Amino acid sequence: MASGPVTAGSPLHHVGPPPKSCDVVVVGGGIIGVMSGWFLQQRGLKAVVLEKGRVAGEQSSRNWGWIRQQGRDFAELPIMMESLRLWQGFSLRLPGLGFRQEGVMYLARTAAEMRGFEAWSEVAAGEYGLDVRLRSQGQVAEAMPQAGAPWVGGLWTSSDARAEPWVALPILAQAAAAEGLAVVENCAVRRLDVQGGKVAGVFTEQGRIACDQVVVAGGAWSSLFLAAHGVKIPQLSVLASVAATGPLPDVFAGNAADDRFAFRRREDGGYTLAPGAHHDFYIGPDAFRHFWPFVRMLKADFRKTSFRLRAPAGYPDAWGVDRVWGGDEVSPFEQVRVLEPAPNMKALTRVQDAFAAAFPQVGRPQIVKAWAGMIDTIPDVVPVIDRVQSLPGLVIATGMCGHGFGIGPGVGRVVADLVAGNKVGHDLSRFRLSRFSDGTRLVPGPSL
Repeated sequence: MASGPVTAGSPLHHVGPPPKSCDVVVVGGGIIGVMSGWFLQQRGLKAVVLEKGRVAGEQSSRNWGWIRQQGRDFAELPIMMESLRLWQGFSLRLPGLGFRQEGVMYLARTAAEMRGFEAWSEVAAGEYGLDVRLRSQGQVAEAMPQAGAPWVGGLWTSSDARAEPWVALPILAQAAAAEGLAVVENCAVRRLDVQGGKVAGVFTEQGRIACDQVVVAGGAWSSLFLAAHGVKIPQLSVLASVAATGPLPDVFAGNAADDRFAFRRREDGGYTLAPGAHHDFYIGPDAFRHFWPFVRMLKADFRKTSFRLRAPAGYPDAWGVDRVWGGDEVSPFEQVRVLEPAPNMKALTRVQDAFAAAFPQVGRPQIVKAWAGMIDTIPDVVPVIDRVQSLPGLVIATGMCGHGFGIGPGVGRVVADLVAGNKVGHDLSRFRLSRFSDGTRLVPGPSL
């Protein structure tokens, strides 16, 4: 098993070259892009997934590894439930994903948190049939006997799951390639080729590819790519830090989190730990452009955010990053192949403290590896999954807000049918692009 996230130095597995023409180009080799390509190929469309760096090099290998239905926005929940079924099917076909269905527990320190859990669970169980249950303080203590009982209760969904993110997507990408999907790493898409007001292809660093449709699934890079074509979305990126411990006693088989820390047991016997709610934000030009759409989120998360004045050079919203370039020019996507930000070690030290306080019998966990990723966020904390009406042939699938790993297969299936002109089977109105311009009040989803 790999020892950590995919990096710019990881071996190339998909060397190309890309085809000269296809039906659909998918921009981005994260889980949304790979799954979209997989299902497009199954729909009989010739698709190619182009990744500027490495498949899973960014957030798709840097996340917590959770595959959860619990706590989802209710517009996302049906897609997530479908996605879980897809994960189950993949795990039967492809060994090594690390897929285990051992549940998710949200832990409450206050009665107010429990009331929030109760309100969400009533709808999730009553309207969607999810197997979510409230847990009393005693039931939480029984599930975690080594804990020092800091929690007043919890929310439990036994069907939720996990997988090993830095191995799961590479395996899925290799399986998709074996079934005929063209996947090419180290091949940045520089620009769209627009002719007659519609998509006619893409310009890449390895030449032009003719196609009728393009799916932008570029994660933290999507806004920069789209803005170069006049398509504006209020997307910002936040830094999320994660750590891995060495082997520890089995304190809980599933995934769990409270407002201070989150943890899951890995296949190697260690735990993946992360802050429960803390993140870091680099202040760049887009922070000012999109200030008003993000005001509500900023007010809610201000105390949970560490603000940094300058992103590393070349990051999507760094000061001085190129925002205009031609199809025959080196683009920002080639200048930084993989976003590999330094983790916030102070935040991770607080996670160690919180874990030790919660599990005094285990004590302070030793961090053997730490990393961070850039999460693409949207003001209402739900993605954009839609066609761009002003530019026929362009489809957007971005802004997963840190929830993309688990929902990726379901979103990929939806995107493929959207591109193919089939019924998608879910209501996508909450994810429409026009909500940012038609006067819709952007209401964030549940902060569970």
